[in-house]
Amino acid sequence: MRSFYLLLLLIPNLCSATPLRDTLPPSDYFTVRNGLPHALHAITVTKSVTVAFLGGSITYNPGWRDKTCTFLQEKFPTTHFHFIAAGIPSLGSLPHAFRLQRDVLDSGKVDLLFVETAVNDRVNGTDSLTQIRALEGIVRHAKKSNPSMDILFMSFADPSKTEDYEQGKIPPEVANHERIAGYYGFPSINLAKEVHDKIAHQEFSWKKDFKDIHPSPFGQELYFAAIRDLLNICLDSSRPGAPSVSGRSLPPPLDKASLVKGAYYNISNALVDKDWEYDTAWRPRDSLATRPGFVGVPMLVSTTPGATLTLPFKGTAIGMAVISGADAGILSWSVDEGPYQKTDLYTAWSSFLHLPWYILFRADLKEGPHQLKLTIDETKNPRSRGTACRIVYFLVNR
Repeated sequence: MRSFYLLLLLIPNLCSATPLRDTLPPSDYFTVRNGLPHALHAITVTKSVTVAFLGGSITYNPGWRDKTCTFLQEKFPTTHFHFIAAGIPSLGSLPHAFRLQRDVLDSGKVDLLFVETAVNDRVNGTDSLTQIRALEGIVRHAKKSNPSMDILFMSFADPSKTEDYEQGKIPPEVANHERIAGYYGFPSINLAKEVHDKIAHQEFSWKKDFKDIHPSPFGQELYFAAIRDLLNICLDSSRPGAPSVSGRSLPPPLDKASLVKGAYYNISNALVDKDWEYDTAWRPRDSLATRPGFVGVPMLVSTTPGATLTLPFKGTAIGMAVISGADAGILSWSVDEGPYQKTDLYTAWSSFLHLPWYILFRADLKEGPHQLKLTIDETKNPRSRGTACRIVYFLVNR
């Protein structure tokens, strides 16, 4: 009898308890558009598929990518999958446009390409026009390599994007991803919006659960859940209204200056004075961290103010990839005898990292022969320890 009365006393508290909050479904945050018909055909008919992952550190690190690979293998056990992990920390859309050929397409025919650049484009300060030109360049370059390639765009989360959404603004990096995906009919996932909305919906917190732009295991699972749900829809051959594998031809480019033929241009093409050294396998002489693929490789190096080089090239855009460490200098450069401009190679991360840093000098040149001239300036950033320039690649849109 006493237990019965205790139960009666507890009933009001049980009834007044806050009910479990419904979760917002991942499907609210992706758009299928034309789906992934070619990838589906390769998976179910050809039975041999190459899937590439092009992105920054969130793609490079273990997590959603590994889960996606495992999911595909388990969902289609009779299909042979070849996975290309082409994530490199710190790199966004501009570097991807120039490294696509070497780091992805040179590995063979790609059937499905995952692309993420939104976090590093914000962190690196890549302007909106360059983002559009780089993202469209990736798409058209990839589709020229294999017209049957499907592409999936992903916009990952960071605190700046959450703040934009809180202010009622769409982050420009997300808008650019969606613009390119929408124009070309590719699926896209807005994970930045999903993270914001779920935090606002009190499903979890950034500090305790998600923790960082490099997500905790909880965050990686959240990313994977949206990717999995989208793939389940796109790779379901029985889905009503599933698009035909015949596909469609590419529409005209959004921007004629898009980096459609971006490629690395070997540093050996430069004409240098005596103050430059060709280091066949550069390694730092300090304790600063490095990035994979940007250590133990050839570099054109000088630490001497006044060191000058000339680069003949053909194409509509010119830039270079450098290693920006604690002694990074300032460059003075000119294209086709135009006015000289200055570019500071020292970045917000240079004090603790030999950062791969991609610089686009010009992207509006007429097709044909051109010439770049650059000199290490006498001045330097007040925070820098020196006037170094370490060039890994020149960047040319041929």
